[in-house]
Amino acid sequence: MSRKAVVPTEFEDLLTPAGRKVLGGRSDLCGFLANPRQRFLAADGFVVKSRAEGIRRVLEADLRDLLTPMSDPIPPETIWEMKHDYEEWLPKTVRVSTAYLEKKKEKAYLRAAELGLVDLLKSESLAAFAEKIAGQRLDRKSGQQILCYGPGDYAGPHNDHHPENSRAAKGYVDVHLSLASKEVDHQYLVYAKAGHFTEMVQVSGLGFLTIYRLPFWHYTTPLQAKPGKVASARRWVLLATYLYGK
Repeated sequence: MSRKAVVPTEFEDLLTPAGRKVLGGRSDLCGFLANPRQRFLAADGFVVKSRAEGIRRVLEADLRDLLTPMSDPIPPETIWEMKHDYEEWLPKTVRVSTAYLEKKKEKAYLRAAELGLVDLLKSESLAAFAEKIAGQRLDRKSGQQILCYGPGDYAGPHNDHHPENSRAAKGYVDVHLSLASKEVDHQYLVYAKAGHFTEMVQVSGLGFLTIYRLPFWHYTTPLQAKPGKVASARRWVLLATYLYGK
């Protein structure tokens, strides 16, 4: 089997019977994010593990060397330029490798398109799946990105609010498909509820889905490898972003 053959171009082809139930509008989770109290859904069991592993292997073999490192550390002036006690102000910090699949001349985009990954993230069935969970119509013109977390990689507290974008200013929906190697011990998403970072869910599964109704405050903890497995511990994320339909 060629590498391209293990990357279905329709999200529907990755789904288990439980996932197809969501897509068909027959699940109790349909409309889950339409509840104002719900900002986030983490779900396992919707994607066939063997197919998820096939995609992960493709990413490892064909895209790892084409990713761009993203490293925004804590600025030292957040400490040494403070004038008063207890006035900390921390901008978003992050360390991860990524490829934005909207730059069509980039090598990462061209390779991802060749492998079928771009078609998968733009597929109608992925948009329809997100729409069922969101409980409202989504614009089919989506954004796509690939992330890769290695040991110690993380994303600091942020809210993903874009007030300068008139279409995104009132919110949007993200879908993340996590593809972690077996060498990963854990990585968590911590998010705020009632103004406090009280909620935490492990996101380092294989074929694990997380669906966000943004904006809200959250962060991703540093990825931890199992003992002696640092070299091969990675969590890939396939990401699609949807604005609400007009």
